[in-house]
Amino acid sequence: MSNLFQLLLTKSWFSGTQLLLVFALGALSWSCQNADENIKPIEYKGPASETYNQVTIYSDSAQMKLKLSAPVEQQLQNGDIVYTKGMYITFYEDGTPTTIITAKYGRYDKAKDQYFARNDVVVKNIVKKEQLNTEELFWERQKQTIFTDKFVRITSVDEVVTGVGLTAKQDFSDYTLKQFSGSFVLKQ
Repeated sequence: MSNLFQLLLTKSWFSGTQLLLVFALGALSWSCQNADENIKPIEYKGPASETYNQVTIYSDSAQMKLKLSAPVEQQLQNGDIVYTKGMYITFYEDGTPTTIITAKYGRYDKAKDQYFARNDVVVKNIVKKEQLNTEELFWERQKQTIFTDKFVRITSVDEVVTGVGLTAKQDFSDYTLKQFSGSFVLKQ
């Protein structure tokens, strides 16, 4: 036996139980070090930030052009933005609202500079009194266009037009249907 070990056993203030405890703690310390070396870090892929009752305003020459609001906005690590509780976009012309887009879910893809809306998407042109209903819609802010490949229903004061696929100006003042399905007159 080593001198240090014999010395520890002969001292009355250091019992055998305490010595066993010291050895156990040393063994645990050694095993924890090995465990730490085998652990691989997990990459966090959730939102970088979350904002409630978010309002974003875009303006040009001190004139409001667009107002985007959402109950919840989540900024992701890659710069994308997710609107999990829906989004509301209002377009303005000369300070007056012209078009409103609403959806129950939205997403902004930073790499494409493109917004995506789905689940009960409604586009209302206030000026022309027309409404577009679809389940999916893309908005390209730079090109100022909206488009979809899904079923669409366009309701005006006089008629309802249906089709599949649509491309339109972002204010929904002019549009083109890809596949016309039909129409019916509301008033006689």
